[in-house]
Amino acid sequence: MKQHRIARVSEAIREVAAETILFELRDPRIKNVTVTRAEVSADLQKAKVYVSVMGTQKEQDLCMHGLRHSAGYLQSKIADRIQTRFTPTVTFIRDDGVKKSIEITRLIKEAMSQSRPEAQPDAADGTADEVSEEG
Repeated sequence: MKQHRIARVSEAIREVAAETILFELRDPRIKNVTVTRAEVSADLQKAKVYVSVMGTQKEQDLCMHGLRHSAGYLQSKIADRIQTRFTPTVTFIRDDGVKKSIEITRLIKEAMSQSRPEAQPDAADGTADEVSEEG
């Protein structure tokens, strides 16, 4: 199957999943969810929806359970949107990429803040030596 068609179906599934989770699902377990991407198999039979869930580990597990529970409803919304012979079977996968990037950013900022105080006194000493040599 053509790659551009698979990409279009993946994007449509991502949009439907994001809109449905954000606006239509009334399950109190499902909160703080962001749909990051969707992948569809080449035969359009299976779809993986990657979601980023914020919160504690218990809240994340509870949210993933709620999402798995609502997969049938989401599949019906996808069937309304895309015109294919079969509606893809949806599975939700937790995407930890967002959390990892936030953690890496925090570590970089922490390392930068620790290295700056050491660099500033050396720079001040160097300028003081230059001024005394000129004068």
